[in-house]
Amino acid sequence: VQLQASGGGLVQSGGSLRLSCVASGRARDPYTVSWFRQAPGKEREFVAAINWAGDETFYSDSAQGRFTISRDNTKTAVFLQMHSLKTEDTAVYSCEGRLGRLYPTVNNYDFWGPGTQVTVSS
Repeated sequence: VQLQASGGGLVQSGGSLRLSCVASGRARDPYTVSWFRQAPGKEREFVAAINWAGDETFYSDSAQGRFTISRDNTKTAVFLQMHSLKTEDTAVYSCEGRLGRLYPTVNNYDFWGPGTQVTVSS
């Protein structure tokens, strides 16, 4: 299984974007998904996570209240709806999957894929 992030682009501060993370192939077991981002010169950081059922979510402090993670019923796509974007949200956003109930971390994941660039202008 490979995860492909898309939906990034250039947006003005205060704007919105919706990112998608689509899985190619079918995993043998349920898996959780996390969104991460990496800005130039900075370490990769956690943004949001969701379980297989889609009824448990977690957010970083910076994402809480502005971003919403969701999962479609087919379990092939995970979305990250971002509102009230700030210049500091500028980064490459990527998604990772992890089999079982544990959530992907920066160094622990089973599926991953290329990210998508989000640029927020002032």
